[in-house]
Amino acid sequence: MKLKKQQEAEFRAFATAQRASLRKYAFLLCADWYEADDIVQKSLTKLFAAWKRVDPGGASAYARKIVTNTYLSHLRRSWVRRERATGDLPDRGTADTPQDDIDRQLEMADALNGLPPRQRATLILRYWEQLSVEETANAMGCSTGTVKSQTSKAIGTLRRTMSIPAPNDPRPAQTER
Repeated sequence: MKLKKQQEAEFRAFATAQRASLRKYAFLLCADWYEADDIVQKSLTKLFAAWKRVDPGGASAYARKIVTNTYLSHLRRSWVRRERATGDLPDRGTADTPQDDIDRQLEMADALNGLPPRQRATLILRYWEQLSVEETANAMGCSTGTVKSQTSKAIGTLRRTMSIPAPNDPRPAQTER
């Protein structure tokens, strides 16, 4: 399929404008900048092939959907499922230091990486990309009920993993001893 020069120019402009945003989104899904680059490249290739049929007003959402699907299909490969990150975290600094913010961000990234891929994708679409439940369901190709249940399960897991009490839970967070 050969695109007309004008359509190709429109795609190039879109890809140039959206590449950084799509890369950040892909990184949040996979937690690896190199893998994020691969996912975005594959996604933009797929988008280019479908560019004639893409509604210009929905191109950004369609691109995020392709990134999500590319990421999820990447996980289905057996060698990826066996891959596990290892290593000990460095000693933590003293309380009330700027390092505490960095440590909390690293703890959140580790907790997100511990979530199943669909739950992680749901949280990132809902809270990082700030999509509505309906937009998230559309991007993931599932129902709004699935988005709600995946979001609830993911937040519950994050709270347990990071020892954060639920808003209506008067008990203080459990600390490791």
